[in-house]
Formats: sequence, C-alpha cells, structure tokens
Amino acid sequence: MEELLLLIKYLFLGLVQGFTEPIPISSSGHLVLLQDIFGVGVDGLSFEVLVNFGSLIAVLMIYWKDIIQLTKNGINYMTTKDKAYHDDFMFIIYLVVATIPAAVLGLLLDDYIESTFADRAKMVGITLVITGIALWIIRNLRGNKNDGALTMKDAVIVGLAQSVALLPGISRSGATIVAAMLLGMKQETALRFSFLMFIPVSVGTMMLSVDDLINDPNFNTLWIPYLIAFIAAIIATYYSLRWFMNIMRNGNLKYFAFYCFIVGIIAYILL
Repeated sequence: MEELLLLIKYLFLGLVQGFTEPIPISSSGHLVLLQDIFGVGVDGLSFEVLVNFGSLIAVLMIYWKDIIQLTKNGINYMTTKDKAYHDDFMFIIYLVVATIPAAVLGLLLDDYIESTFADRAKMVGITLVITGIALWIIRNLRGNKNDGALTMKDAVIVGLAQSVALLPGISRSGATIVAAMLLGMKQETALRFSFLMFIPVSVGTMMLSVDDLINDPNFNTLWIPYLIAFIAAIIATYYSLRWFMNIMRNGNLKYFAFYCFIVGIIAYILL
C-alpha cells in the first residue's frame, strides 16, 4: 500500500510540474505550495532535474522543426553570408544573448535566494500576485514585431525578465512572454522566443546537475517513482504547451491572471 501511495505521489508531482511548466503560473511555485499543503515534497535536486528534463523533451518535440530550420539557416548564413538566412542567424544570436542573464545570475544568486526567502509559501503567494498583475497588463496587447524585427535590446530585456523567474513563484514563461509582448512582439513570436530560450537554460541546468543526480542517495530506491514522474512530465508538458499555444492565439491570458490572484492570495493568507 505504501509503495502504491509513493508511486501516486510521484505521478502527481510529475503531472503538476509538467502541466504548469509551459503556462504562466510558475511550476516551481506550485511544487512549493504542494509541499506545504500536502507534505509531498521530495529531498534533493534529482527529482526536479528529471522532471525539468522531461519538460525539455516535450518542448523539443513541439519545436523541433524550428530548431532544425534555425540550425540549417544559421550555418548557411555563416558559410555563404546570404541575406536570405540573416534573420534566422540573428534570431540564434538573440537567443544566446537572452540566455546569459539568467545563467549568470542563477550561478551567483541561487544560494542567496534559497537562504533569504525561507518562508517560501508566503513568498510564492506574493510573487504569484505579481505575476497576475503582469499578465493582466498585457492581456489585450497585440504586437507587430516578428522574428526579423527583433533587436539586441529586445534580447537583453527578455533575458533579464527570465532571470527574475529565479524567485520562487515567478513563472519563467510568464516573465519572458510579458517582457516580449511589452516590447511589441506578436504573440506567436513572443511564445516561440520564450520556449526556444527554455532549451539552453534547461540543458545548462541538466549539465550542472549531473553530479547531484549521480550522487543522489535516493536514486537507487526511487528510480521507478522518478521514472514515472519523468514520463508524466513529458506528457503533461506536451499537451499543456499545445493548449497554451492556442490560448496565446486567442488572447485569453486574463484567466491566468485571475488564477494567479486567487492562488497567490490564498497561499499568502493560509500558508
């Protein structure tokens, strides 16, 4: 019975992490709240690394055509200098630039953030409300910038916005999409740029966490629950991101704002 409950616990956590990763309501924030409400937290970083890797696989499945196109056209531009490939080459450069702030600040401030915000549930409550306000502000925005109209300034600002998501409860996708749309990007461009940014960040996190994964004392006994959570995260992220892409096209971000307001206020008052 205990083994079954353990499997259900990890299945549930994998589904929650996977479903909330693409949408602007903070996957890490929800895991913090679940830990406080249900006592379903897990020790060590291995679980978080694995479910994030599952989300990465789902994002790669959805954007693989874009990745192949950008790679081919980027190489073609470097070898031929053909202007037909210039926009895709610069898009790659902008993605690299946008990744740098979160990578640098994450390495410098991760321990500080962990120690400073000890009451993580209340912190998540506050940051969810902040996320809701940001989503409410952009709910009706319709930009006109496509891939070819992006600038280095856009890349730096969206990259800085991604680094804000180091705070518990700030959604990575929410922060980057809000910044991108405030800069005048079309919904499709903002979404594409946000999730292509997620790929190098997630790969970097995986590489830096390999040692934690290898030396996790729980891995030998929990590899089956971990595997279940990993598969659940892939499936949940895939369908959640597909759903969110439709929402972005229809401009219904206000509902995420309402959700963040409600959950954030409840978390701050009750936890």
